[in-house]
Amino acid sequence: MTRNDRRDLGLLLLRLGAGGALAAHGAQKLFGWFGGHGIEGTGQFMESVGYVPGKASATAAGLAETGGGTLLALGLATPAAGAAAAGAMAGAAAVHAPNGFFNQGGGYEYAATLGLTAAGLAVTGPGRLSLDHLLGHAVNRGWMIPAAFAATAAGTAVVVGARARRLRKAKEGEQESLFEEEYME
Repeated sequence: MTRNDRRDLGLLLLRLGAGGALAAHGAQKLFGWFGGHGIEGTGQFMESVGYVPGKASATAAGLAETGGGTLLALGLATPAAGAAAAGAMAGAAAVHAPNGFFNQGGGYEYAATLGLTAAGLAVTGPGRLSLDHLLGHAVNRGWMIPAAFAATAAGTAVVVGARARRLRKAKEGEQESLFEEEYME
């Protein structure tokens, strides 16, 4: 097996693993599959963590994960697929960031890993064992990489920034207690 064969096989495995996980997460949001809550339940959750409107946020995240994950697994439109999936994971990481890094404590480790893997695949390309290669890279051109990341970064910044402002504004209305409860007794 040549070095190029090993690289292509490695890229295929990365695409199938990350793309499959992303597609499954999106299917939970969109269809309620694999123990998910569908658009209704996910929409309610999205609202509770500051992504408003909830149903639209659930739909956008579900489409980015399902579509981006499926396309990554297939190796089709790899720059757009990877950028879309990375953007969705950036939004998820923003929710989990207050809990620290590790997933065990509710942190952003898993979202960051999937997002960085998707971004890495978008930049590296899908390899020869892909639909992009089979189709002559018609939707995997070099200029598509910065274009896909620029569009995704702009959209993600707007959505995550609006969420942060919404959460800050909600917190301004709360008053913190001056003393710990145990000292009040």
